[in-house]
Amino acid sequence: MKVTISTLCKTKIEGRKFSAVSCYDYTSAKLVAAAGVDVLFIGDSAAQLMLGFDSTLPATMDFMAAITAAVQRAAPDRLIVADLPYESCQAGTERIIRDSQRFVKECNADIIKIEANEIQIEMIKAVVDTGISVMPHLGIRPQTRQYKARGMTADDAAELIKLAERMHKAGVSMLLLEGTAREVAKIITRKLPIPVISCGSGPDCDGQVLVLPDILNLTAGPVPKFSKSFADVGRAYTEAVASYDREVKQGFYPDDIHSYHMKAGEYEKLEKLIS
Repeated sequence: MKVTISTLCKTKIEGRKFSAVSCYDYTSAKLVAAAGVDVLFIGDSAAQLMLGFDSTLPATMDFMAAITAAVQRAAPDRLIVADLPYESCQAGTERIIRDSQRFVKECNADIIKIEANEIQIEMIKAVVDTGISVMPHLGIRPQTRQYKARGMTADDAAELIKLAERMHKAGVSMLLLEGTAREVAKIITRKLPIPVISCGSGPDCDGQVLVLPDILNLTAGPVPKFSKSFADVGRAYTEAVASYDREVKQGFYPDDIHSYHMKAGEYEKLEKLIS
């Protein structure tokens, strides 16, 4: 059965949690969906984790559309969240609407995630008014390249809570909170009737999201405070490729079993043809 926004609203009402994972390709998405994950994010963090850039900013709309469509083809029964890239968000409301529509029409995305602040509320509302579901991304917003946790003081917390309420009034369908103090995320989650997803914002939100490379320990170097690896697939990955490399160089692979063979009698015919 297809996971929809209504599905997640019901999950929230019933006091149950749901899971979300950021992944960026068909093969990974198939595995994530098979694991039972409810929501698949196609985040612009792909610019870092797939393309090797030092920020999310280089992700283009063409790139994001391509990988979003791939993930959707792999998991059409999951809720698909498309991430509007920096180049779109900086180009004005008309471009934001056009690219949001492209995600829906070309990629079959269910909801568009947009990193936003208070001055972008009217832009968010303009997208909502076209009939597109929107998920504002509040708290730490990687497109600003500022990674300081939010809601750590009473004044900042009150500002963030007010912003979340204004986003809800603008008609958004869901909300993502990244790097927000647990206490503040809990208040926002309780205040709003829409599903709220935590990315490093504590356990009291309705859902949680992590990027797949962190879950599998595929990333090298420092990871965010909230990140957790659930298996050392990175080591297994390297060991498997090293075994392949070793067998190739030692002449063990491929062997006769892993080779195709001519039909019986055909080799003898071939010898006569080429003699």
